[in-house]
Amino acid sequence: MNFRKSIPGLLLAVMVAVPAVAFADAVPGQPAPAFSLVDASGKTHRLSDYTGKWVVLEWFNKDCPYVKKHYLGSDNMQATQAAATAKGVEWLTVISSAEGKQGHLAPAAALDVAREYKLAASAPFLLDASGTVGKAYGAKTTPHMYIIDPQGTVVYAGAIDSNNSANPATIAGATNYVTAALDEAMSGKQVSIPATQPYGCTVKY
Repeated sequence: MNFRKSIPGLLLAVMVAVPAVAFADAVPGQPAPAFSLVDASGKTHRLSDYTGKWVVLEWFNKDCPYVKKHYLGSDNMQATQAAATAKGVEWLTVISSAEGKQGHLAPAAALDVAREYKLAASAPFLLDASGTVGKAYGAKTTPHMYIIDPQGTVVYAGAIDSNNSANPATIAGATNYVTAALDEAMSGKQVSIPATQPYGCTVKY
């Protein structure tokens, strides 16, 4: 894909917009919404399973140019995932695309995409086709990121980084908000930027 030439059209087609569905929000400083989701390999993940651990939640859509920016165009997301999980962080990547909508994946296809995208998360994709968990968190874009501390409190919500372009070349000059927030929070510091505006494609509920 020629990102430079396609950006204006992409912005019109897929840039951030609030879908006409009811959202709650996972807000920094507040308890993270409980969830129970089955991953692409059939294993159930509950937030309560991760009590006492740091957790990152990431929303994903394989067809979103902004997701491709961070996966296929740069390996940035996989590197961020690998660095976090090496520190003991549990990284869970969620697909909330409804059946028939862009980005929806059945379990077998999700496993194939996990390999294609070299997913370095803690588990294969967690499948949320009903959108229940995405709406509980207020996930509006792909990617949309949340960090939860060992006590179950949200400490960061928002974008992966500070540059909302779909061009992978911009990653080098951007601030990775998730890495920065994890570094601060895990060292006992207050997260200096606990919330940002997420950017990307709308979640296809």
